[in-house]
Amino acid sequence: MKNKKKLMKFFIYTGLIIIVLPIIALLYPTWTPDIKGENSISALEQVKINGSNHEIMIRGNDRNNPVVIFVHGGPGCPEIPYANKYQNLLESKFTVVNYDQRASGKSYHFFEDYSNLSTDLLVKDLLNMTDYISARLGKKKVILIGHSFGTYIAMEAAYKAPQKYEAYVGIGQMSDTAESEIDSLNYCIKQAQNTANTDDVLYLQGLTKEIKNDNMYTPRSYVIKYGGASRLIDNPDNNSINFLFSSEYNLLDVIRYNYGISLCQKILLKDLLKNPLPNRVTKLKLPCYFMMGKYDYMTSSSAAKKYFDIIKTDKKEFIVFEQSAHYPQFEEKKKFSKWMCDTFIK
Repeated sequence: MKNKKKLMKFFIYTGLIIIVLPIIALLYPTWTPDIKGENSISALEQVKINGSNHEIMIRGNDRNNPVVIFVHGGPGCPEIPYANKYQNLLESKFTVVNYDQRASGKSYHFFEDYSNLSTDLLVKDLLNMTDYISARLGKKKVILIGHSFGTYIAMEAAYKAPQKYEAYVGIGQMSDTAESEIDSLNYCIKQAQNTANTDDVLYLQGLTKEIKNDNMYTPRSYVIKYGGASRLIDNPDNNSINFLFSSEYNLLDVIRYNYGISLCQKILLKDLLKNPLPNRVTKLKLPCYFMMGKYDYMTSSSAAKKYFDIIKTDKKEFIVFEQSAHYPQFEEKKKFSKWMCDTFIK
């Protein structure tokens, strides 16, 4: 009888744990770690921008430092869940703002109407976000940094409102999308041939016609597999397990992330093939910097250089990170931080 009671208690407690733990994981409060200092800032919060609630994270040792706004990639791949793992050096000299774009990550809302989602709308969101951040932190201008797909949004914002920004920095810069995808495909085929992976070679070669006709992208799983995404770190995007160990995301946010990436890529990827950046922006009225990893085949460094060469602006620079692929700001964060300080700290 005693054994039966003990067994019953075990099953009851186990059942409660199974029920309660997911609820805690879903609703667990999120935060960003404090930064010590009288004038420091470490905030994670939602603000209404251009009619939609956006999650923003602001971190820095001194809010008087120059302000950087990071525009994440994807579409639909926020960097808040892992940003502060890599940007500690930057935070000592800059106030760094990351935000989840409309319909992405913590800015995805289950009952919001996203039928009007477009790259143009995301550009308007960024311009409004810039006004909000500039007013909040008392800055006339901020430094605008786009990463991957974020360069598509950020570069158009810099083109439309150069007066808001001190400079534009494109990391993993988008260019002629079709050309970049062909470079990615050829790279993956070559790497598969070098490793005698016949199945991959045949599969990838079978995609050539569709990719050359602008009907699809080189599958990112193969770009990642063959080192065209990251080399010095694990690929940080779309890693739900690691996100759960972030103080900035809970289980509900991870669910939002996965819904958001599916929606954003379904709607927005078509824009990038039909309207590549060289057809939209070829002139800027502010300093322009492209930062490319030598081994980047998520966004081809070669295609980015061709785009860079046609851009008209008073000051521009193409910087290559010799050890990196698509995430040079994380893979070689010391070099990136030093470049930022040398370029923007007077």
